[in-house]
Parts: sequence; structure tokens; C-alpha cells
Amino acid sequence: MLMLLGLMVTVPRPALAAANGFTDPYGRELTFRGFNVSGSTKLHESSLLPFRTTADAAASATIMREQTGANAIRFLISWEGVQPTATTIDTAYLSRAAAQIKQFTDRGIHVLLDYHQDLYASYLFNTGSWYTGDGAPKWVTDKGSYPAESCGICVLWGQNMLTNNAVRKAAYDFWHNNYGVQDAYLAQASSALTYLGNALPKSMLLGVDPFNEPFDGGLDGASGTTWEQNFLLPFYQKFRTVMDGAGWSALPLYAEPLVFWNTTFGEAGGLSTIPALGSRYVFNSHYYDGARITVDPTAAGDGTYSAAMNRIRDRATGLGTTGFVSEFGNAMSSSRTPWMIRAMYQGLDSRLSGATFWNNAATSGAVLSATQWHWDTYSGRHSELMNGNPSKVQTSGDAWNGEDHSVIAAGALRLDRRVLDRLYPSAVAGHTLAFGYEDLARDGFAGAGTQRAWLTVPARLTTIASLVTARQYGVLVWRDTGITAPTEIHLPGSFLPARTTVVSDLGAVSGVPATGAITATTETGASTAQRLLLTAPGSASGTVHVALIVNTSNTTSIPAATLTAARAELLSWASGSF
Repeated sequence: MLMLLGLMVTVPRPALAAANGFTDPYGRELTFRGFNVSGSTKLHESSLLPFRTTADAAASATIMREQTGANAIRFLISWEGVQPTATTIDTAYLSRAAAQIKQFTDRGIHVLLDYHQDLYASYLFNTGSWYTGDGAPKWVTDKGSYPAESCGICVLWGQNMLTNNAVRKAAYDFWHNNYGVQDAYLAQASSALTYLGNALPKSMLLGVDPFNEPFDGGLDGASGTTWEQNFLLPFYQKFRTVMDGAGWSALPLYAEPLVFWNTTFGEAGGLSTIPALGSRYVFNSHYYDGARITVDPTAAGDGTYSAAMNRIRDRATGLGTTGFVSEFGNAMSSSRTPWMIRAMYQGLDSRLSGATFWNNAATSGAVLSATQWHWDTYSGRHSELMNGNPSKVQTSGDAWNGEDHSVIAAGALRLDRRVLDRLYPSAVAGHTLAFGYEDLARDGFAGAGTQRAWLTVPARLTTIASLVTARQYGVLVWRDTGITAPTEIHLPGSFLPARTTVVSDLGAVSGVPATGAITATTETGASTAQRLLLTAPGSASGTVHVALIVNTSNTTSIPAATLTAARAELLSWASGSF
């Protein structure tokens, strides 16, 4: 930790997984928020990388850091890109990947490396197919004798995992190591991780997701949980050994369960019957609302995704590690998407709905780290030959199986910025007890539509209720564990430090000053994005701290009497709740 102009500035260190969340070497609990970068890795027009040029990566990293406050990305790479032939490791591909990744790490954004596949490989699909895949190179699929692919009557491309015999047989061969394909996968991963580990700053890497959305391809008459025990866990253990040998031993493996474990489709799973994974692994789940994507016509609202996100929290706890949601989101073509994503972020923030938060804050639980699907700087401007067919050039949306999930297009955010640029505790000097955020995001795109508060303050807290009415605000409660580094909270762009009010046991200010226990400074690697620093020098370990952060940009200042009354209410509430 360095002291610059009276502000404590943290030096980046690797994030470690633990049962109570990610921590840094100071012991602070860390939260990571950001995006998947990106679905363009599935496309040959992008040479199987997220960006066509390093300059495009730099531009995206800058916009993402400044306009959303992201401090993490999930960076996609492809087996086909790494190993285009059985005897070739494409170091030029890895060099381009490293150069793109550095544009993010240079701007203070951590990176989770993801080996991405969907439906195993594009080479399983015929040139006239309705669908396509990505991941394995052609020389791998050439080893097997696969039937003609057909999904049957499929509403969603993901149904190929359940009904397309070519896709299922290829996946079956991988998990059973037929033709030695899993051995080949592990060997190329060793080469790729060794190369990238030497080229990248380890302090900014979060770890490796070794296989996106694993699906079985055939259970051999067993249950999904048994399949996970017999095939998925051994694969992860082998990949863990590869990571250790390639110099990644200090970073965790992000273990995904069977892809349909938390949806209404397919086999069960969830790594629910395997032994505790511990801190060298992270329970890594995806979440998409399969019901609303298909048959449920209702809109999302306050608390819609509490149960889904709590299931991820609880599964991580059961495995003795932390949870990470590496994909979530919804199509930009759906009018319900803005509040669906808003509700997903709410579920990531807390176990509780907004209506119940203030009365039950002691059960708020851990804040989940997550990366939204996805950030495609080329959205709507593609030219991808689907399955190599020049008669099927994909230009719209994500240019992949009809999807359109990118939160950005033509350099502009497509959702209300208030959904994406959120207050969140990036580093907590102790143990997080509760966190909630009222973003006041509207239910339309780009800030249009209806505005409704979800995180409602009980009427008995009269001064706090008056202070936050029609304003964005967040509340954080944490227990001091004797850490000297500050608690850091990302301030959305709408929270101008000079017009932000903070009420805390550490003090109460209308307009955040440059010095003292409550200060603001620029986010690492940013020029305009801000973070709030809360410092409790000399505080006894075990002390409960609380901070209410309010966007009061619609007024010059809050009267001192109001600050005093709000502080008294807040401290009384915290004392009675924790």
C-alpha cells in the first residue's frame, strides 16, 4: 500500500478464493464486476479472438472502465485458435490474445481466461444448418464418425446439446477421451497457459475457466450428479495439474457444473455430490432465465432472481469456496431485458429483495462477483460466413445463432447506464455483512421508460427515507477485521463526488472531501471513473461499520442537521440489526 497525496492507494495483487469470497493479501473481501469479452471469439471473421485489432481492444477497455466501472472481464479464447492443427500451437494467436488482454489489465481490469466452446465445434454442422458451434478444431472432429447433425424441433440453439446426435456423440468422445482428444486438449492448454503466463501480469489474472458450459453427451444410464463425479471432476483435477505445471498454481480454476443444472431443461447437476473443492477452485455458474426466454410472459421486478442467485451462493458455500457468475443476461431484442438484468444485478448484490432488505439486512449474505454476457464492439456490424457458407453471411446482432446480447453497439451503451454502471464494494476491509443498491434504472432501453424504486426504506427511518427518496443510493455494512487498507466502493458516473452524500459511523459529509476518513479518488487505470475510500484508523477488530452513499446531485448540499439526524438513525438501525 502506498500513500499518495494523503490517499491510500492499493497495489494490485492476485485475488484468492475463499469460503467467504475473494480476498486480497490485505484480507479485504473483493467484488468483481464486468463483462464477457466477447462472442466474437466464436467467429472466424475475428480470427477467433474478441477483437480484430489491439486498438479495438484498447478502445473497449477504456469505454468499459470509464462508463461502467468494470474491474473484471472474462476473456474468451478458442481451442481451435490455439491449436489449428494437431501438431501446431499458434503462438501468433496467443500473442494477439495477450496484447488484447493487456489493454484491460493496463486499465485496472482483472481478467478471467475462458476456454470457450458451444455445441463443441462448428465443424459438426453442415453448411445449410440453422445452427453452428465453436470450440474444437476440425482435426479433432475429423477423428470421429459422427451422424448428420440435426436439432429437430428446436426453439433455442442450446437444445442441440440435448437432441443433436452429432453434437452429443462428439462431446461423449471428449469426456471419454476417445481418440485421445481430451489428452490433446490438456496438452495444448499447458502450452497456451505457459505462454500467456509469461506474457501477462499475474497480479491482474483471476484464473482459468477450462471449459465453457460443459454438457455430458450421454450419461451412460447414470444421473447428472454421478456423471459430474465420474467425468467432470476428474477433468477439472487434470486441468488443475496443468495449471500448476504451467505456472498458474496461485490462481484458482473456475469449475462450471453441468450447464443445465439451474434451469428447467435437461439433466441435474450442480457439483452437489462431490467433495468440497476448497480455495484452489471457484464454483462458476451461469444464469439465464430459461422460463422468460421461452414461455413465461411476465416482467421481472424486485426480488425476481433472489432465489436463483442464492442457489449459486449456497452451492459455493457447500463446496467450501466462493461463487462466481461468469455469464448472465438477456437478449437486447426483448422489451423485458432492462429490468431482467437490473433484477439479476440485484440478486448478485444481496440475498434479499429491496422490499425486505432494511428489515432483514442481517441475512443479506455475500456479494457475488459476476461478468455479464456480453460486450461485442462489432455488434450489428459483422460479416461472418455461417458454417463457411458464403450464402449465409451473418451481419446482425452477435452474428451467431441469432443472438443479440451485446450491451454496446456503435460505441454506445444500449441499456440505461444506471443498470450497468453500478455502486458496488470492490474491496471491503473486513467481512461484508450487508449490501444493497437502488439504481433507479428505467424499464426501457437507453434510459427510456418507467422509473421505480425497489430498495424501499421503512417509514420508521424518517430522515433516511426522506434523504434517499427519488435518488440513487447504496448501503454497505461490514465487520472490521483489523485491516489497515481502506474499504473501496465504485462510484457510478452519476455520483459526482462533490454532490455525493455519505452518512457513516466514520462521519457524515455532503460532498466528499479530498482528505479524511471519507474520500474519493480516481479508479485505478481510469481518468474519470471514481471510487469512494472509507478508512477506519485505529478501529477495533469486530467493530461494525456502516455507510449510506446517496447521489444528491439534484441539490447543492444537504443541511448539517439532516446529516446528523440521518447518521443517528443509521447507527441505531445498524446496532439493532447486527
